[in-house]
Amino acid sequence: MMPVGGDQAPGQVVAGPLGDAALSGSEAGQASWRRSSAWRVLRRPAGFLPVIFLAGIIMACFAASLIAPYGPLTQNLTQIDQGPGWQHLLGTDTLGRDVLSRLLYGGQASFIGVAEAMAVAVLLAVPIGLASGYLQGRTDTAISRVIDVLMAVPGIIVLLMALSVFGNSLTPAMIALGVLSVPSLARVVRSATIQVSGELYVAAARVVGLKPRQVMWRHILPRVIGPTVVTASILCGGALLVQTGLAFLGFGVRPPNPSWGSMVQEAGTVLYGDAWLIWPSGLVIALTVLSFILIGDAIRDSAQLSRSGQTPASRAALRRAARAAARVTEAPRDSAQPQHGEATPAGPALLDVTDLSVVIPTVGGVKTVVEKVSFSVAAGEAVALVGESGCGKTVTALSILGLPPGGGHISGGSVRFRGRRVDNLPAADWRKLRGSGISYIAQEPIVSLDPSYTVGSQLTEMIRLHDPGSPRKAAVTATALALLARCGIAQPKEMFRLYPHQISGGMAQRVSIARALAGDPRLLIADEPTTALDVTIQAEILDLLHDLRADSGMSVLFVTHDWGVVADICSKAVVMYAGQVVEVAPVTDVLAAARHPYTDALLRANPHLAAPGDRLQEIPGSVPPPGQWPAGCRFAQRCALATDECTAKPIPIKQLTGLRATRCIRTEELAALQHTKDGSRNEPATTA
Repeated sequence: MMPVGGDQAPGQVVAGPLGDAALSGSEAGQASWRRSSAWRVLRRPAGFLPVIFLAGIIMACFAASLIAPYGPLTQNLTQIDQGPGWQHLLGTDTLGRDVLSRLLYGGQASFIGVAEAMAVAVLLAVPIGLASGYLQGRTDTAISRVIDVLMAVPGIIVLLMALSVFGNSLTPAMIALGVLSVPSLARVVRSATIQVSGELYVAAARVVGLKPRQVMWRHILPRVIGPTVVTASILCGGALLVQTGLAFLGFGVRPPNPSWGSMVQEAGTVLYGDAWLIWPSGLVIALTVLSFILIGDAIRDSAQLSRSGQTPASRAALRRAARAAARVTEAPRDSAQPQHGEATPAGPALLDVTDLSVVIPTVGGVKTVVEKVSFSVAAGEAVALVGESGCGKTVTALSILGLPPGGGHISGGSVRFRGRRVDNLPAADWRKLRGSGISYIAQEPIVSLDPSYTVGSQLTEMIRLHDPGSPRKAAVTATALALLARCGIAQPKEMFRLYPHQISGGMAQRVSIARALAGDPRLLIADEPTTALDVTIQAEILDLLHDLRADSGMSVLFVTHDWGVVADICSKAVVMYAGQVVEVAPVTDVLAAARHPYTDALLRANPHLAAPGDRLQEIPGSVPPPGQWPAGCRFAQRCALATDECTAKPIPIKQLTGLRATRCIRTEELAALQHTKDGSRNEPATTA
């Protein structure tokens, strides 16, 4: 049983005794890290090859006493400056010493220096970043100030001071390098900690009384291991370059003992006489640094795949499906003549959607998510796309904008705006149409605004884009302030200077509406613009949209599941179910008597129409996902009026009157059943 009008948040956990929810979240994050980041890194060539190379070179260096053909200081003055050969695989240097042996022994000091620097950096940066990101407040401010000071310190001077004070020893220099690496790594940990701290399982851990130290170490740390390792791998490459650079300058390992940096320095002295000598040491340094960086990239990619639930095989399947979808799109489409089943518009059609079909590539292949959808929006008209989640409303709305989600493509039908076909426009023409002809308001107002820029910057950017003939900053600013005031913001000058995180959800939605109106569009697509807002703010936003439409004559296409919004704003309803239009009718007629069982069920499940004390009605079952649509009526499995005839073959949409159409063969039975129900259900819905 599934109530209409509510979307459950996937992955939510409920805190049980002793913080079980928080513990499960932490363990799940840790297990996901092991499986997705470690195992998947080894399965991908971009991660497997660098890991194998790095592991091999490290083991070979520390096993040099067992596998090196010669000692690091063994000289043979009769074989100086020789190239590669069977006796010396990588040749000899200016003193006849075996280059391969010196590379193996010299790598020990290089890797030990890297390990020292990274140990210091991780041991200091992880606790600092966790405390700064989780505790916030004065702790975060104090730590941030110290980090800012450390980042301003010139690193090379600190390293040279450490070398001079501690007698040219490399260990103090590497420890100092680790301290200098703390700010960059701590900032990464802090950023990841702030993001994880807002998740529900962390809140559950706090609610049950766990101490901050327990929350940070047991429940947040496993989730920030990924970005920490990625950053540390890149810092390892930098530490190796610094270590070899110091050795090149003569610091650290004292000649004649080998190190990779000193070998590069020796090769540089005979570069014109023996060019080969620079290649072994230079190449192994370059490949080792590159391996560190590639491993970090592979871990990052694997972590992203883990969060999205994809595998390399699934990504390959998606690519194949996307190519198949592209081939479907390239096939010639019909000229898209109007068919039966669309209500006659109240006036000249501003938007005309005819037989629109959309396919999206998935792991299982290309799936149709919207099939032969037809409706129109007249100039100045407000039309509602109504249905449960998963019915194809948002896909239809975005496809009208030329932006099918998930790599999808329009596979059939047409979209005409002001009589011009726009579904096949090139990208340059679409950019001219979006914002000025058709504009869009997203469901989440805060997410739709860029947190890096002020409200004023984002508004003026849109104004300049759609009105390039107004170069004067004062004129653009005045237009932006007028838009904010027009959208009901009492203090537009103050709002102009604020960032999105500094304003409420209702104010953010007003800003989003102002931005959508910057190009003076003729059609506004509003994708559930009030869902994320409280009831009072919902009413204010609806009143604002109603007034804006009345003042400007703008058409509005509402995507919603709220019949209260439909009754308040819209004159026509287009009801969708499982990718199809199942009913089209004027709103007053739908509210009086639906002509499709799904529309009738939606109305009966409307909380606005429930009598106090009565149990809210539900629609049994759920919307079948794409790829699992039945051959006949797609609502038949949830419909009490369904017969064998309903499931035998696809049900065509039929015209009832000039303004009504339905995809049902049981309309007479539905009408008879409605007469036996409580007549109060047929009263129009109103918003709270």
